[in-house]
Amino acid sequence: MKRWLVAWLLALAALQPFAGAAAADPVEAPAAAPRQVLLLLRLPPEHYRPESGYSGGYGGGAAHGARRRVAADLAREHGLTLVTDWAMPLLGVDCFVLTVPDDRPPEDVAQALSRDPRVDWAQPMNEFRTRGHDDPLAPLQPVVQAWQLEELHEIATGRNVRVAVVDSRIDRHHPDLEGQVALEEDFVDGHGDRPEDHGTAVAGIIAARADNGAGILGVAPNARLLALRACWQQSSQSTVCTSLGLAMALHFAITHGAEVINLSLSGPSDRLLDRLLDVALARSISVVAAVDRSRRDGGFPASHAGVVAVSDESEGPALPGVLVAPGRDVPTTLPGDRWNLVSGSSYAAAHVAGLFALMREPSPARGGLPSTAGVVSLPGGGIDACATLARVAGGGACVRTVTRSTTSPNLRQ
Repeated sequence: MKRWLVAWLLALAALQPFAGAAAADPVEAPAAAPRQVLLLLRLPPEHYRPESGYSGGYGGGAAHGARRRVAADLAREHGLTLVTDWAMPLLGVDCFVLTVPDDRPPEDVAQALSRDPRVDWAQPMNEFRTRGHDDPLAPLQPVVQAWQLEELHEIATGRNVRVAVVDSRIDRHHPDLEGQVALEEDFVDGHGDRPEDHGTAVAGIIAARADNGAGILGVAPNARLLALRACWQQSSQSTVCTSLGLAMALHFAITHGAEVINLSLSGPSDRLLDRLLDVALARSISVVAAVDRSRRDGGFPASHAGVVAVSDESEGPALPGVLVAPGRDVPTTLPGDRWNLVSGSSYAAAHVAGLFALMREPSPARGGLPSTAGVVSLPGGGIDACATLARVAGGGACVRTVTRSTTSPNLRQ
């Protein structure tokens, strides 16, 4: 108890500067939901060429110009404003963004557009939010102890597994993340270019550097991160994403070799994202998402069939089919060479994304690609990470070391 108290007091002292800064942040009123619709027009089969790049807005070409004229005509007919467009060749569509007047519900406008024979479909621009909490500092509970990471890393470290972090901007130059980002793309306009809290915190849990003499240890420290900014930090307590930003990031992740996609966010069902998730899953990409306990189905995209849904272990018994992972008082990285404690199912999902990176590291003994069915559960819905990795890698055996307060796995080669 004395050792624990001393460690806690030292940690609290180290975190005080950040706690004061956070308290001084101005309180921002939540922004109104975007009053926009997404208009999807079908591409001809020959539109997509493998050598073409789609990391930015698509333009040029007579066929694209014709579709843009159709979009402009539809906007004029329905009293809308055409803002921008984006090609999504994986789905065979051009996506046009239209602004809706204040006196008309976007849902009604989308339905009216969808009835036009020139339109594949139309939908409102949905809004998604990351799944963090504003809990006060509490005793540290490092996953290094809970999942026996040092033992796990004797089997796998996620070496060269590409993990797409679809989130807010990551501080790629943080001491614990320097060199961990293989690719970085920004799909958000008009919200600055500074590193942001949520994406940096998620990235640290997944792949913070090991043995660098500072900070924390990521679940998969040798994974390669795709830092895909699809969300922006609205305030110190709020990170927001839209359908289009998430869709562009997912499209990029799929076409740039992501093996794991982390979505630490939730919102309403979304047809465009549904289609892209189906493509990702059909290509055997592991997609991990955070559960929203306020929604009966756990929220989207966690509710999408085939997505690995993850909840914070402190939120009570797991929902059917949902994995439970550490998500309360988790130490992780924050912008500006900082570390702090975070809580929420966002961070539980990040742990599982890291675990799937370990599971996907190439191994001669591994049979097939990892899935939720391959995760070994503990009573109460937790994860036996040691037994899970041993099962996938075909390596050593796991036994239990029982203490007075917990049951934890140990690995024997």
